[in-house]
Amino acid sequence: MIRASALAAMSMLALAACHDQAGGGGAGSRDQIKAVGSSTVYPFTTIVAEQYLSNNPGAKPPVIESTGTGGGMKLFCAGVGANHPDIANASRRMKKGEFETCAKNDVGAVLEIQVGIDGLAFVEAKNGPKMALTTTDIYRALAAAPDGKPNTARTWRDVNPALPATPIQVYGPPSTSGTRDALAELILTKGCEANDPAVKSLDTDAKEARCIRVREDGPYVDAGENDNLIVQKLQSNPNAIGIFGYSYLEENANAVNGVAVNGVVPTYEAIADGSYPGARPLYIYVKKAHLNAIPGLKRFLIQYARLWDRDGPLVRRGLIAAPADVQAKSAAIIRDETPLDGAALH
Repeated sequence: MIRASALAAMSMLALAACHDQAGGGGAGSRDQIKAVGSSTVYPFTTIVAEQYLSNNPGAKPPVIESTGTGGGMKLFCAGVGANHPDIANASRRMKKGEFETCAKNDVGAVLEIQVGIDGLAFVEAKNGPKMALTTTDIYRALAAAPDGKPNTARTWRDVNPALPATPIQVYGPPSTSGTRDALAELILTKGCEANDPAVKSLDTDAKEARCIRVREDGPYVDAGENDNLIVQKLQSNPNAIGIFGYSYLEENANAVNGVAVNGVVPTYEAIADGSYPGARPLYIYVKKAHLNAIPGLKRFLIQYARLWDRDGPLVRRGLIAAPADVQAKSAAIIRDETPLDGAALH
């Protein structure tokens, strides 16, 4: 499900602004900033948009759309110019294949800006079963083929005798989501390797089939990109577990509790110090060619950097502030318009 920011309607691409230097022949012009991508980063970029408007009264409201990281990258890398977004919000790093698609479509230089840290939170309703899980429990519950065999576990007790005999019902992100990628990388892969260290010697395809392919027989439910819908589902099914970014856990702390993973509850401090296993960086990607073509885009990025401090409004909304050196590096990328080196991606 796609959530469009109330800040602006997608149809309002004004043509009366400065010529879109990014587009070239026939690309038209646009005087609104346009961002797509991660539902986890969406609320932070929306707050930046609100502050940007407050500080630039004559600016057009930015268009912020939640499409999921994968969907956002497809839109972002499809081309340059007024018909293509300026920013991609991402709850994981850009993939090498996505960078290559950008290059193929003549997007040009891209800025990679880490805006903070998030936690991949496992949550349950306030009246839930008070679960405490390990990465191995989660792997054995959600992987399509744990130990290389079809997953037949129907209850949590089937996974681990110490867990309750409640049905495995997990509401989580779709395959296009960066949160799903984080689930695979940070939780399922680690649980798979802990369950059977021999998988480390498998080739990439075999390891992915064994470790990160999620079962499709009912216990895992693709809840789309609407994280608020997961909260609602947990209210009606308190034995279920949800997966989304930490910011939504904090926003809905009156309705849900964090589930401990490997003995660590998802909290600001545990995510910031790396002790919680689901910690992950959050990014925005920006087309350098659009910085001078889209009015206010550079100011928008500077506004972002002003808000991501430990005491800033983004942290109050649920962002985990990045370490000082990461913040300084990101601010320098904005200031100097330093492009991403695709060789660093995989």
